[in-house]
Amino acid sequence: MITVEVFTSPGCAKCGEAKDRLQRVATELGADRVAWREVNVLEHLDRALALGIMSSPAIAIDGELAFASLPSAAKLRTVLETRLLQRQ
Repeated sequence: MITVEVFTSPGCAKCGEAKDRLQRVATELGADRVAWREVNVLEHLDRALALGIMSSPAIAIDGELAFASLPSAAKLRTVLETRLLQRQ
């Protein structure tokens, strides 16, 4: 299983889109394979800065910054599938 965090901030229009996109792709790949959670950067600023996140939305996979901005659904899917294959 891989762990994905989507870093968002209140009032960010693209953040909602990132969350929806991640949820959709994670569901398609399987809840038993991809666990995800939303992280408010204002509430977890230290964590965001430690990962190098300077703006939202951003997506971290297994504790590493994977996307510093909103990726396309295809790119997100490709990266998650690659990570899952590396785990096998």
